[in-house]
Amino acid sequence: MNYFGEGIAYNKLLSLNAMDLFSRRGSITVTSNKWLTPYLEQEMIALGYLIEERFATGVRITGTLAECIRLNLNLRCASQVLYSLKSFRAVNTDDVYRELASFPWEDILPEDLYFSVTSNTSNPTINNSMFANLRVKDAVVDRLRAKRGSRPATGPELTGAVVHLFWKDDHAEIFIDTSGDSLARHGYRKIPGRAPMLESLASAVVMSSKWDRASPFVNPMCGSGTLAIEAALIATNTMPGLFRNNYAFMHLKGYDEAVFLDQRGILENQIANVKGLRIIATDYSAQAITNARKNAAAAGVDDLIEFSVCDFADTPTPQEAKGVVFFNPEYGERLGDISELEAVYQRIGDYMKQQCKGYTGYVFTGNFELAKKIGLKAAKKTTFFNGPIDCRLLEYELYAGSRREPVQPA
Repeated sequence: MNYFGEGIAYNKLLSLNAMDLFSRRGSITVTSNKWLTPYLEQEMIALGYLIEERFATGVRITGTLAECIRLNLNLRCASQVLYSLKSFRAVNTDDVYRELASFPWEDILPEDLYFSVTSNTSNPTINNSMFANLRVKDAVVDRLRAKRGSRPATGPELTGAVVHLFWKDDHAEIFIDTSGDSLARHGYRKIPGRAPMLESLASAVVMSSKWDRASPFVNPMCGSGTLAIEAALIATNTMPGLFRNNYAFMHLKGYDEAVFLDQRGILENQIANVKGLRIIATDYSAQAITNARKNAAAAGVDDLIEFSVCDFADTPTPQEAKGVVFFNPEYGERLGDISELEAVYQRIGDYMKQQCKGYTGYVFTGNFELAKKIGLKAAKKTTFFNGPIDCRLLEYELYAGSRREPVQPA
């Protein structure tokens, strides 16, 4: 059984023991935000994992809870790493309660624990996922109280162990969420800015480009600096796990801190020094640049990014090597006036044509009408979602010399 697929194996129960919980192989589902799965898959293959199944918002592999530690620390584009405990048939919440009240939670959850419940539900008997969460919580609490004589602490904050229910129609599966807080937030960004791009999305956007991780990366209109910071982290092979010290897997029976520290040590030792790397980030707002500098410092890459305050058209593009230029302009859904933004998009096109010859240009936008004002034909369009907003990453070949692209809609 996988998180979103069919063919569930009813009443499949792992025989659990606290001594071997972290070494027992089982089904692992790694989720991602919509349209990020191809980049998540790239990461997992690079780590040496065999993808057994892929779906719209994640992939499935087989592995151990110990491997979940490695996945949590290494993945840029993931949201949660879920370790499957049991799949079963459930018509209503009474079925969910009955199945989970008989599960040996005492073999997984330690004494004096705090735990939370999350869920992804689509069942005709409920119209509020919080009710499903409550029934799961009641089942776990009742089981542990019967076995231990005391009631564990529970709450909504994902700071302890996390139990996750997936329930679609009459198919249900219960997981240990080994992540807790979403991996999509990489943990370094202290000041998000007005309309920030989620860190996992920024990583995927950079990964989808032609950037070779050594040539110049130019980011006018950088805002809080997320794209430039993620580019620096990718170029130096710095993993997001280095910015976080609490994961849900730390609150399970059998957790060995030495395994976590060993994995962190591997991450620290693999950070690369890229000689001559130039990442340039500008914004007309002095406050935005101040915030971006603070975020870059928290990520440990402030010395790799050349920040400055200026109009985007004054952003320098190094000519000793041809790299990429990335724009993430406002697109009128949440910020900005459309008529003013039309002029901005036209100026973006002028800047790329006049000052970025030989580069590859990228514009990330959720307003396709505004994109037409750029006045260049996109060589490639890649679909992403920024929250609920359908967006495109538009790629432009900015030819040097006499070759010119006709002015056409994006």
